Amino acid sequence: MVYRGGLENRFGLTADGGSNPSLSARVAGYKMSDTTWIIIWAAVIGALFVFLWRAGHLARLTTYVQQTREELRKCTWPTWDELKGSTVIVAVSIVLLGGFTVLVDFVFTMLVRWVT
Repeated sequence: MVYRGGLENRFGLTADGGSNPSLSARVAGYKMSDTTWIIIWAAVIGALFVFLWRAGHLARLTTYVQQTREELRKCTWPTWDELKGSTVIVAVSIVLLGGFTVLVDFVFTMLVRWVT
């Protein structure tokens, strides 16, 4: 591993035989506490929230969500029996399409082997 102080071997010694402490040991006094990180992130998120609010993005997002909910209320949703029937149709279609694909692949493979 290469550190600021030079090259270090697997025994923690540099080429001249001296020790080379890891970077974490060098900057141990500069480690920020978890509380500091929480405060920094809260300030960043708060600043982002204020920016979005003043730019009008939050109002547009609120309007979008309200309009989406209104449109979803207008939809007619399938009954349980309709949903089960549609699911069976989709499953059968997938099996048939998969079988057709396997069959066509097999036929083309046999043709290519026969020609070459």
